Amino acid sequence: MMFLEAKAVSFSWGAAKILRDVSLSVNKDRFIGIIGPNGSGKSTFLKCIYRVLKPDAGSICLEQTPLDELTPRQSAKKLSVVAQRNQYDFDFTVRDIVLMGRSPHKKMMQRDTAQDYAIVRAALARVGLSEMETRPFAALSGGEQQRVLLARALAQETPALILDEPTNHLDIKYQLHLLGTVRTLNKTVIAAFHDLNIAAMYCDEIYVLKEGRIYTHGTPEAVLTRQMIKDVYDVDATIHKGENGALFVHYRA
Repeated sequence: MMFLEAKAVSFSWGAAKILRDVSLSVNKDRFIGIIGPNGSGKSTFLKCIYRVLKPDAGSICLEQTPLDELTPRQSAKKLSVVAQRNQYDFDFTVRDIVLMGRSPHKKMMQRDTAQDYAIVRAALARVGLSEMETRPFAALSGGEQQRVLLARALAQETPALILDEPTNHLDIKYQLHLLGTVRTLNKTVIAAFHDLNIAAMYCDEIYVLKEGRIYTHGTPEAVLTRQMIKDVYDVDATIHKGENGALFVHYRA
């Protein structure tokens, strides 16, 4: 079943064309990766999906409904987001941050309920941070903060999750923990990655962006080739398959 479909999406900043006729189809419960070099349009495209940016042209549908026909609250009940950077000017606790995920399910000025708190506790337990519920968010490490933000997305209780380069600046332990948790959620996932090996480990399908256009897409094995890496990243590499069938990209100096 199709969950999301983008057709010929274009976006510009002034005279600079960032996205050029980008099309993508995502079936329900699939883990889709978007890769490409810096400036290729990965985050811009995801921001068009989660409505931070409005495309200049093209269409995006969620479960066959055009995004423009959904209210922000309606789309927030379908998509939750874990972004790469989050800045808070106030001294929120971990619980406060995760409770923000309940906002799409509440009316104006409606107070948090016992059910909301139970959902928050369950989300924190899922990411292994139950003991940090009352700690200041700002006092946590970068890896811990990203796990809190994943818990906030889980508390939003959406069928789909957008990961907008969430593992940037995290060490490998936290990258694997965060993405390993996501992989067990049985949600539709659309994620932008810099690390090709991470994309190979977790994605069912990968789309490659180059200069704002889709260069190719398919399974990791079909997409992650020496020729693609040379054409898109201007880097020489060799591709190996591990004992469990996983692909590994080795870069050559």
